[in-house]
Amino acid sequence: MAGAGEEPFAPSALGTRPQFGEESMVRIIRWLEKQQVPLDSSVLDIGTGNGVLLIELAKNGFTNLTGIDYSPSAIQLSEKVKEKEGMSNIKLLVEDFLTPSAELSGFQVCIDKGTFDAVSLNPEDAVGKRKQYVRSLCSVLKPEGFFLITSCNWTKEELLNEFREGFEILEELPTPKFCFGGRIGNSVTALVFQRKK
Repeated sequence: MAGAGEEPFAPSALGTRPQFGEESMVRIIRWLEKQQVPLDSSVLDIGTGNGVLLIELAKNGFTNLTGIDYSPSAIQLSEKVKEKEGMSNIKLLVEDFLTPSAELSGFQVCIDKGTFDAVSLNPEDAVGKRKQYVRSLCSVLKPEGFFLITSCNWTKEELLNEFREGFEILEELPTPKFCFGGRIGNSVTALVFQRKK
């Protein structure tokens, strides 16, 4: 509970983990710049949390930005961050991505930093919710649009399997490696998919 004069803080499900922080944002922005994705491309941040990724995208010249979160308090927080940064061109909406409104369609880029992980952890019908996530993604992302996902719960192979319907892998983005018991692995998986025509 926030004390007197303190701002209430409502982090998204996995938003406080360091691998979803600055390093993840830099990785996403670098990839978009390397691919020369036009700055006026419509970008959807799925599970925007405090909206910081959208702020960074705006600072890097992107102009058509939308952030959604099912949590009204997360959207209130991101509105405050947006106002403080003077970023009036960012649109923020309270939306459940598993049942997106008609307003959410035609995006050229969709970004997920931990929302698919949170959906996957739902104790009620996690498999059905993951399938619904993929259907929702197909409905909001244009054919040949890009989907960038950062996950700390899923391996590359598992994500390829989850998104095999309607998507093809373009690239695996480099993430920090660790060594345990003589084996090298990643604590985070970051992939770029493209929606099939």
